[in-house]
Amino acid sequence: MLWFFLAISTAFFSSLKDVFGKRTLKNIDATIVAWSWSFFTALVLLPVQVLGGIPELGSQFWVALGVGSVLNAIAFLLYIQAISTSDLSLCLPLIAFSPLFMVITSPIIVGEWLSWADGLGIGLIVGGSYLLNLQDRRRGYFAPFQALVKQRGPKLMLLVAFLWSITSNIDKVGVQNSSPLFWSFAVFSAIALLQLPFLFSQSKDPGGQIFKHWLGLSLMGFCTAVAVLFQMQALKLTLVVQVIAIKRTSVLFGVLWGKFLFHESGIRDRFWGATTMLLGVALMSVF
Repeated sequence: MLWFFLAISTAFFSSLKDVFGKRTLKNIDATIVAWSWSFFTALVLLPVQVLGGIPELGSQFWVALGVGSVLNAIAFLLYIQAISTSDLSLCLPLIAFSPLFMVITSPIIVGEWLSWADGLGIGLIVGGSYLLNLQDRRRGYFAPFQALVKQRGPKLMLLVAFLWSITSNIDKVGVQNSSPLFWSFAVFSAIALLQLPFLFSQSKDPGGQIFKHWLGLSLMGFCTAVAVLFQMQALKLTLVVQVIAIKRTSVLFGVLWGKFLFHESGIRDRFWGATTMLLGVALMSVF
C-alpha cells in the first residue's frame, strides 16, 4: 500500500498549494500566479535534480514532454482563473471529475482498463456535484447542474479536469521513459517557458509583482514540488486512475481550508457533496 501513502500525501500537499494560491491571488495577477506556480516548482526541484543526474531517456520521452507541457500550460492558466473567480470549496471538488474522463483517456493513452465499479463510482461523482449546489434546488431539480455549467469558475475547472485526465496518463509515459524526478523537473520547466509569452503580454510589471509576493509564490511552488514527486513515484507502482482518484481527496482538504481560512459560506452542503464525490472516486479505485 505504499502507492496509497504516496497518493494521499500528494492530495495533502496539493490542497496546501491551493491555499497559498488563493491567498496570493488576492494581491497579484492570475497570469503571474500561473507562471510562478510552474517556475517555482521547477526551481525547488532543480537542486534535487542536479544531485540525481539525467537518466537514460526512452523513445517516447520527447513526445510526452511536448504534449504534456502544452496541455498543462493551458490547464494551469485555466485553473488559476477558476479559483480566482469562484469559492475554493465550490470550485475545487469538480477536479474529482478527472477519473470520470479517464474512463476514456486511460485505455487510449496507456492501455489501462477500468473495473466494473467505475459506473457506480461515476454515478456518485455526478450525485456529489448536485449536492455541491444544493442551495439552488428551489429553482428546479436540474438547477444545480445548470449552475455548474453557467458559473465561470466551475466551468473552467471542469475543463481543467478533462485536460488533467489526459496529462496524468502522459505523466506515466514520461516517468516510464525517464525517472519520476527528471520528468517532474522537465515538465514544469517546459510549462514555465511556454507561459512566458502570456506573462509579458497580459501582466503589468511581472518582475515587481513576483518580487513583492515571492514568499507566497515560492511556498506554492514548494508544495507543488513535494506533491508531484509523491505522485510520480506512485505512478510507478499502480494504475494511473488509482493514483489520481486518491489524489482527489484534496477536495475535502480544500473544503475545510475554505471554511476555516477563507470563511466561505454553504460549507455544509458542499462538504457532503465533496464527500459523495469522493466515495465514487474511492469505489473506482478500490474495486
